[in-house]
Amino acid sequence: MAVETTIKRPSSRSVARPALLTHLVRTVRQQQLFVPGQHLLVAVSGGPDSVALLSLLHRLARSWRLTLTAVHCNFGLRGAESDGDESFVSTFCRERHLPLVIHRPTLVKRRQRSSLQAAARDARYDFMRQLAHDVGADRIVVGHTANDQAETVLMWMLRGAGMAGLAGMPYAREDRIIRPLLAATREEVVTYLGHEGLIYRRDSSNEKPLYHRNRIRKELLPVIMRLAPAAVRVLQRQADLLREDEQYLEQSTKNLMRALVSPDSRGVQRVNRQAFIGLPVALQRRLVRAILRTYDEEARASSVRVVESVRRVFLKGRSESRLSLTQTLVTLDQESVRFSPTIEKDHRDEADSAQGKREVLPLPVPSTIYWARTNQQIHVQLMTRRAAEEVGRAPSQGPVLFDADRFSEPLLVRGWQPGDRFFPHGMKGKSKKLQDFFTDRKVARHEREKVPLLVAPEGILWVVGMRQDERFVVRGGTTRCLVVSVSNRVSEKE
Repeated sequence: MAVETTIKRPSSRSVARPALLTHLVRTVRQQQLFVPGQHLLVAVSGGPDSVALLSLLHRLARSWRLTLTAVHCNFGLRGAESDGDESFVSTFCRERHLPLVIHRPTLVKRRQRSSLQAAARDARYDFMRQLAHDVGADRIVVGHTANDQAETVLMWMLRGAGMAGLAGMPYAREDRIIRPLLAATREEVVTYLGHEGLIYRRDSSNEKPLYHRNRIRKELLPVIMRLAPAAVRVLQRQADLLREDEQYLEQSTKNLMRALVSPDSRGVQRVNRQAFIGLPVALQRRLVRAILRTYDEEARASSVRVVESVRRVFLKGRSESRLSLTQTLVTLDQESVRFSPTIEKDHRDEADSAQGKREVLPLPVPSTIYWARTNQQIHVQLMTRRAAEEVGRAPSQGPVLFDADRFSEPLLVRGWQPGDRFFPHGMKGKSKKLQDFFTDRKVARHEREKVPLLVAPEGILWVVGMRQDERFVVRGGTTRCLVVSVSNRVSEKE
């Protein structure tokens, strides 16, 4: 059963700014998490971390001109205790005149091996992403602390994760989720709550040894801290250092994708075998993982076992070597290794019959191409963020902007192919088959092949005139934009 915990406020309260507020502001500025005047959605469970987070942001709201909206998800997994959490959060927000959105979803596990806790987390993030899109919020704020980071690093370490896993949780995710308390310990949070005389709820499920993270929190981390009292700080700082290294190597991998990977219109990608062999092993693995990620429906990273099996195709050099993976066929073809998508069986006949209908146009940057099926001209160019936004204010041009640092070249314009999938902007970060997207939009079958698609090696950027891909839209940190303009071609008779 949940317990409300209260720590009495000292009788002689200091007027000085709380240390945790100073800590939060420093993190926000160093990590560029948000700026004055923005609208923040704040996830509030009722636990100590989220209560402290909302209290701190509320104190900051006037001077920073912040708009705050609290969000609470009640999955009903703990019965009356869950309802008690909801009631507590409602009272907390009402006393501070803060708007609150309460969500009571029906929980559905997406994957057979996922836990209810994982499903709840995914559903919570999905809802907050959709709500942020609906209300125009700039950021989604969650209350993870340095202790959560330490637990995450240990959990991934025990799974044998690479650098990306050991880098833990980032301060800011690509989907606008930020963690301004990530550098603060839970002890500092509890000290702040006690100083302010704030009560909070305790989640009984956090005490159960059934869940892997709980056992790390309750059993493993205390032992480590007896050996090294500063372990939480050490693990949190280690994650920060590894994340910076990871970001550098990730950018190096993107550069290699541009330089060494040659895509074609059918989703086939070729890599020069000798150039690959000349790379350091660390970059070989990263390049293979990046290529395989483009074929995964959810853009998930492949396991070490899969990556090593692909590397062996490069290194052994046996002519016509083939490796069949779940979604990719890897073939050694003379001096290059060929990656191609595995076409679903029930689409093969349809794909073969459509072969003659496909048209693919390379789209260098900058350039203009003509798509005859819709009588449209498609123009692309690179601009700074500021210049692109100035162009965007001209209603006559109506350009569409993409973050130029989130994809590589070459760009292509092509028609729909069976099996195409993308992440529609505003669809909660979920991927969707293009065939289903067309069905939802009531696009007739004979019209689908006419619709142009703007495609990069990383995936579909834009179903032209309909929907952008969530992964490549302009965000707060965007500095360079690909500006795409579409217009109807005027015939010479006109």
